Amino acid sequence: MAILKELEEKCATPTWKLKQVADAMTVEMHAGLASEGGSKLKMLITFVDNLPTGNEEGVFYALDLGGTNFRVLRVQLGGKDGGIISQEFNEVSIPPNLMVGTSKELFDYIAAELANFVAKENQDFQVPPGRQRELGFTFSFPVMQTSIASGNLIKWTKGFNIDNTVGQDVVAELTKAIERQGLDMRVTALVNDTVGTLAGGRYVNKDVIAAVILGTGTNAAYVERAQAIPKWHGLLPKSGEMVINMEWGNFRSSHLPLTEYDYALDVESLNPGEQIFEKIISGMYLGEIVRRVLCKMAEEAYFFGETVPPKLKVPFTLRTPDMSAMHHDSSADLNVVGSKLKSILEISDTSLQVRKVVVEICNIVATRGARLSAAGIFGILKKLGKDTINDGEGQKNVIAMDGGLYEHYSEYSKCLENTLEELVGEDVSKSIVIEHSNDGSGIGAALLAASHSQYLEVDG
Repeated sequence: MAILKELEEKCATPTWKLKQVADAMTVEMHAGLASEGGSKLKMLITFVDNLPTGNEEGVFYALDLGGTNFRVLRVQLGGKDGGIISQEFNEVSIPPNLMVGTSKELFDYIAAELANFVAKENQDFQVPPGRQRELGFTFSFPVMQTSIASGNLIKWTKGFNIDNTVGQDVVAELTKAIERQGLDMRVTALVNDTVGTLAGGRYVNKDVIAAVILGTGTNAAYVERAQAIPKWHGLLPKSGEMVINMEWGNFRSSHLPLTEYDYALDVESLNPGEQIFEKIISGMYLGEIVRRVLCKMAEEAYFFGETVPPKLKVPFTLRTPDMSAMHHDSSADLNVVGSKLKSILEISDTSLQVRKVVVEICNIVATRGARLSAAGIFGILKKLGKDTINDGEGQKNVIAMDGGLYEHYSEYSKCLENTLEELVGEDVSKSIVIEHSNDGSGIGAALLAASHSQYLEVDG
């Protein structure tokens, strides 16, 4: 199978190549921190200079808007040793007409749900008299942040298209809607979901230094020394630290192992030339790359007989969860692969040989993605000087991970972890820990509302 052999060669990620990718990531990080627009990596300043310590206390809210659903959450924090005492949330889907309507309609709909959520809460959740309720707002769209609690929408993605919100401060829009509901609530933190994951991870474990989301899309955020950000012109934060949202999905480098399938996918995508790293490592695209390989094999090597199965020509018919199920098939006759080919692509009566090749393609594509993600993480560790043994005996450096791809595609996550170990070497790998940090985008935002509360000084 010449096509398979070529795929394997083009997707190869030997250690030396991954180290080149990691070095390129570090170089781009420096460039993105030096000046606006200095790199493919935006390296956005988040204005989060106080990550949760674990001592936060009281009731805090979060609103998580990142797609066609949104969630409202309430978290009760018990202070130093109390941790999260209780949490409740409500998930609401957004009517399609509001995704393309007006800003006021969308935010009024959200604020009404928020008011409804608060109205139904029991007496345990009362905020002390004379205090406003405080909310962390996770908004997973591109925003130019202007302070911890303000930021202007750069552009809508994911099917939203409301002209009169672009360029506006989304916190101001939400605040006006909350006031129209007669609700006494203040937005104290505007955060990106990756930053929320970092906050949620840090709350549980003070050694967390970075967060990576590997789901439909991918991104990373980490804690940087404020002095190491030349483009930061404001006052240096008291903590001396600043969380940076890398927007690493947009990373690209001549060292990335790209194939004809990746170039074709990119050209036909909604955002050609953008998010190249994301297009080879994240959940939205892995299954589609496999489909494109299978399609070429069907066309040029009659892999599925003399005709090309029509379903195989339809972009995005093969989803990454289905690819994962095939990749994890441990049955002797690979019957999961057989049934997926039949139900999704309408290809029946496949031989064991054909099924084995399909699994091999899944393996090549997933392995490349997982190893490149590990190289990206290694790049962050290098930027922070954590890629070598430091004198701090027993010092752990923890990466908080979240996202469906990482959580559910175990061949991918296992490969990522093994590759990171291979890159940092045996000695350093003892100090690097990867932890699953669940639901940062919800709880993380409530925790950031707490760590940036307007009442902190009062209670101090």
